[in-house]
Amino acid sequence: MDLEATIRSVVAASGLELVEVAFHHGSGRQLLRVTVDRDGGVDLDSIAEVSGRIGRRLDLEGFEPGPYSLEVSSPGLERVLKDPRDFARRVGEKVKVKTAQAVAGSRTLTGTLVSAGDREVRIATDGGERTVAFDNITSAKTVFEWGASARESGRRR
Repeated sequence: MDLEATIRSVVAASGLELVEVAFHHGSGRQLLRVTVDRDGGVDLDSIAEVSGRIGRRLDLEGFEPGPYSLEVSSPGLERVLKDPRDFARRVGEKVKVKTAQAVAGSRTLTGTLVSAGDREVRIATDGGERTVAFDNITSAKTVFEWGASARESGRRR
Protein backbone atom coordinates (compact mmCIF):
# COMPACT_ATOMS: atom_id res chain seq x y z
CA MET A 1 0.00 0.00 0.00
CA ASP A 2 1.19 3.51 -0.83
CA LEU A 3 0.58 5.12 2.56
CA GLU A 4 0.79 8.74 1.41
CA ALA A 5 -1.46 8.20 -1.63
CA THR A 6 -4.05 6.43 0.52
CA ILE A 7 -4.06 9.23 3.08
CA ARG A 8 -4.08 11.90 0.34
CA SER A 9 -7.26 10.43 -1.19
CA VAL A 10 -9.06 10.43 2.18
CA VAL A 11 -7.96 13.97 2.95
CA ALA A 12 -9.00 15.25 -0.51
CA ALA A 13 -12.41 13.57 -0.19
CA SER A 14 -12.84 15.54 3.04
CA GLY A 15 -12.21 18.83 1.24
CA LEU A 16 -8.78 19.31 2.78
CA GLU A 17 -5.23 19.36 1.48
CA LEU A 18 -2.53 16.99 2.65
CA VAL A 19 0.50 18.97 3.79
CA GLU A 20 2.68 16.21 5.19
CA VAL A 21 2.77 12.56 6.23
CA ALA A 22 5.51 11.51 8.63
CA PHE A 23 5.93 8.09 10.19
CA HIS A 24 8.17 8.12 13.24
CA HIS A 25 9.66 4.81 14.32
CA GLY A 26 10.70 4.65 17.91
CA SER A 27 10.89 2.32 20.81
CA GLY A 28 7.45 1.02 21.71
CA ARG A 29 4.60 2.80 19.96
CA GLN A 30 5.15 4.38 16.54
CA LEU A 31 3.61 7.69 15.47
CA LEU A 32 1.89 8.41 12.16
CA ARG A 33 1.67 12.20 11.95
CA VAL A 34 -0.60 13.71 9.27
CA THR A 35 -0.78 17.46 8.67
CA VAL A 36 -3.78 18.89 6.79
CA ASP A 37 -4.87 22.36 5.75
CA ARG A 38 -7.20 24.34 3.50
CA ASP A 39 -7.50 27.93 2.38
CA GLY A 40 -8.67 29.93 5.37
CA GLY A 41 -7.38 27.33 7.82
CA VAL A 42 -8.80 24.14 9.24
CA ASP A 43 -10.94 23.83 12.38
CA LEU A 44 -10.90 21.19 15.10
CA ASP A 45 -14.11 19.51 13.89
CA SER A 46 -12.61 18.99 10.42
CA ILE A 47 -9.43 17.57 11.93
CA ALA A 48 -11.40 15.15 14.12
CA GLU A 49 -13.54 14.04 11.17
CA VAL A 50 -10.64 13.41 8.81
CA SER A 51 -8.70 11.66 11.57
CA GLY A 52 -11.52 9.15 11.96
CA ARG A 53 -11.76 8.65 8.21
CA ILE A 54 -8.01 8.10 7.87
CA GLY A 55 -8.00 5.60 10.73
CA ARG A 56 -10.90 3.61 9.26
CA ARG A 57 -9.36 3.61 5.78
CA LEU A 58 -5.99 2.41 7.06
CA ASP A 59 -7.74 -0.38 8.96
CA LEU A 60 -9.62 -1.40 5.79
CA GLU A 61 -6.39 -1.35 3.77
CA GLY A 62 -4.66 -3.59 6.29
CA PHE A 63 -2.13 -1.03 7.50
CA GLU A 64 -0.48 -2.84 10.40
CA PRO A 65 3.02 -1.60 11.21
CA GLY A 66 2.59 -2.74 14.81
CA PRO A 67 1.29 -0.54 17.62
CA TYR A 68 1.00 3.05 16.41
CA SER A 69 -0.77 6.31 17.18
CA LEU A 70 -2.40 8.47 14.52
CA GLU A 71 -1.99 12.22 15.03
CA VAL A 72 -3.77 14.61 12.66
CA SER A 73 -3.17 18.35 12.98
CA SER A 74 -3.04 21.66 11.14
CA PRO A 75 0.29 23.18 10.12
CA GLY A 76 0.16 25.72 12.93
CA LEU A 77 1.27 29.33 12.79
CA GLU A 78 4.61 28.71 11.12
CA ARG A 79 4.10 26.57 8.06
CA VAL A 80 6.63 24.46 6.25
CA LEU A 81 7.02 25.39 2.58
CA LYS A 82 7.98 22.49 0.33
CA ASP A 83 6.95 23.07 -3.25
CA PRO A 84 6.23 25.99 -5.60
CA ARG A 85 2.51 25.85 -4.77
CA ASP A 86 3.24 26.29 -1.04
CA PHE A 87 5.40 29.33 -1.75
CA ALA A 88 2.86 30.85 -4.17
CA ARG A 89 0.19 30.77 -1.46
CA ARG A 90 2.44 32.67 0.95
CA VAL A 91 3.54 35.58 -1.27
CA GLY A 92 3.52 38.72 0.87
CA GLU A 93 4.28 36.84 4.09
CA LYS A 94 7.49 36.73 6.12
CA VAL A 95 9.54 33.59 5.45
CA LYS A 96 12.79 31.98 6.56
CA VAL A 97 14.64 30.03 3.87
CA LYS A 98 17.76 27.91 4.37
CA THR A 99 19.90 27.08 1.36
CA ALA A 100 22.56 24.56 0.42
CA GLN A 101 24.72 27.20 -1.27
CA ALA A 102 25.05 30.74 0.06
CA VAL A 103 22.97 33.49 -1.54
CA ALA A 104 24.58 36.93 -1.21
CA GLY A 105 26.92 35.50 1.42
CA SER A 106 24.29 33.81 3.59
CA ARG A 107 22.72 30.36 3.78
CA THR A 108 19.73 31.65 5.77
CA LEU A 109 17.47 34.35 4.36
CA THR A 110 14.62 35.95 6.29
CA GLY A 111 12.30 38.46 4.71
CA THR A 112 9.08 39.01 2.81
CA LEU A 113 8.30 36.56 0.03
CA VAL A 114 7.92 38.80 -3.02
CA SER A 115 7.23 36.20 -5.70
CA ALA A 116 7.25 32.47 -6.33
CA GLY A 117 7.62 30.87 -9.73
CA ASP A 118 8.11 27.30 -10.89
CA ARG A 119 11.89 27.41 -10.42
CA GLU A 120 12.72 30.19 -7.96
CA VAL A 121 11.48 32.56 -5.29
CA ARG A 122 12.29 36.20 -4.58
CA ILE A 123 12.66 37.38 -1.01
CA ALA A 124 12.93 41.01 0.14
CA THR A 125 15.52 40.96 2.94
CA ASP A 126 17.07 43.81 4.88
CA GLY A 127 19.97 43.58 2.40
CA GLY A 128 17.73 43.82 -0.68
CA GLU A 129 15.80 41.40 -2.86
CA ARG A 130 17.33 37.95 -3.27
CA THR A 131 16.47 35.26 -5.80
CA VAL A 132 16.73 31.65 -4.65
CA ALA A 133 16.38 28.63 -6.94
CA PHE A 134 14.15 25.86 -5.58
CA ASP A 135 16.92 23.30 -6.01
CA ASN A 136 19.06 25.39 -3.62
CA ILE A 137 16.44 25.44 -0.84
CA THR A 138 17.03 22.91 1.95
CA SER A 139 14.17 24.09 4.18
CA ALA A 140 11.68 26.93 4.35
CA LYS A 141 8.82 28.07 6.55
CA THR A 142 6.65 31.07 7.22
CA VAL A 143 7.58 33.20 10.21
CA PHE A 144 4.79 34.26 12.54
CA GLU A 145 5.13 37.68 14.15
CA TRP A 146 3.05 38.18 17.29
CA GLY A 147 0.94 41.31 17.06
CA ALA A 148 1.82 41.99 13.42
CA SER A 149 -1.83 42.23 12.32
CA ALA A 150 -2.63 44.63 15.17
CA ARG A 151 0.32 46.87 14.24
CA GLU A 152 -0.64 46.83 10.57
CA SER A 153 -4.22 47.89 11.29
CA GLY A 154 -3.20 50.51 13.86
CA ARG A 155 -5.05 48.75 16.69
CA ARG A 156 -3.62 47.93 20.10
CA ARG A 157 -3.95 44.58 21.80
